[in-house]
Amino acid sequence: MRSIWNGAISFGLVSIPIKLVNATESHSVAFRQIHTADGGRIRYRKVCELEETEVATSEIGKAYEDADGSLIPITDEDLASLPLPTAKTIEIVAFVPANEIDPIQIDAAYYLAANGVPAAKPYTLLCEALKRSQKVAIAKFALRGRERLGMLRVVDDVIAMHGLLWPDEIRTPEGIAPQTEVTVREAELDLADALMNTLGEVELDSLHDEYREAVEAMIAAKVEGGVAAPQAPPEEGRGKVIDLMAALEKSVRAAKEARGEEGEVAEVTALKSRSAPKTSGTRKSTATTAKKTAAKKTAATKSTATAAKKSAAKKTAAKSTAKSAAKSTEKSTAKKATARKRSSA
Repeated sequence: MRSIWNGAISFGLVSIPIKLVNATESHSVAFRQIHTADGGRIRYRKVCELEETEVATSEIGKAYEDADGSLIPITDEDLASLPLPTAKTIEIVAFVPANEIDPIQIDAAYYLAANGVPAAKPYTLLCEALKRSQKVAIAKFALRGRERLGMLRVVDDVIAMHGLLWPDEIRTPEGIAPQTEVTVREAELDLADALMNTLGEVELDSLHDEYREAVEAMIAAKVEGGVAAPQAPPEEGRGKVIDLMAALEKSVRAAKEARGEEGEVAEVTALKSRSAPKTSGTRKSTATTAKKTAAKKTAATKSTATAAKKSAAKKTAAKSTAKSAAKSTEKSTAKKATARKRSSA
């Protein structure tokens, strides 16, 4: 890979000669501007406003535009004379845990290659030190005419450097969050968790640019003189959430079906139904009512039986009383009859 910058890493008193190489590349399909009437290329020409003539690149310099619109010429010598210690040096200033770097601050990515055999030993030393410390190095470096901030980390035994935006280049998210008061229910969070679990993880290497593939296929069809196959129209209603719960449930089902085709169905925790407590309560209430009714019937039956026993006892007592009274009457009559007979004699 072609280097875009040569310099050294300053690691305390250790200097490591390195070459800077781009770690990324764009695969986007490039288009040219044409005149739609005849297909001719549209090109830009650099013209001097004063002379109204085209100027060659070798004759073009730099200038700073002041607030009043006046231009202040700046030469390469002016920039070279600035006291910039990082002009040819990546100066490490600190080592910090990787989680202290906000991803929003990360910019372009580069690989740092050891420049020459003598650089191999200190390069490997820094690489192993970064691995063992589980930290990243924060550094300052100059590239394309300005000083930048960078983060050094290890990727497959190679030191990679990510350009970082300066803290004052990061905008605060003030006014971005929804300004209306929103309440998220537990059931909605449960469904969101279920959707996340169902979607699961993905191998990043398996992801690809489908739009670029479609553009390339369309271009290939045009080159061959054919007509590109029509693409399916985008789904309607995207971005319009009518029923959040219904949308979440539908998403969970779709994700499960998609993963089921691959033979991998994520386990989804069953959600608690809102009506479950009511049903349970109703069943308990019905059971309790039935028990109470049975108890009342039992009590009534016992009461009736007791009353019947008491009534029978009363009848028995009445009969006994009647018999006693009859016997007493018979005895009294017999005594009176005996007394009469004695009196007659």
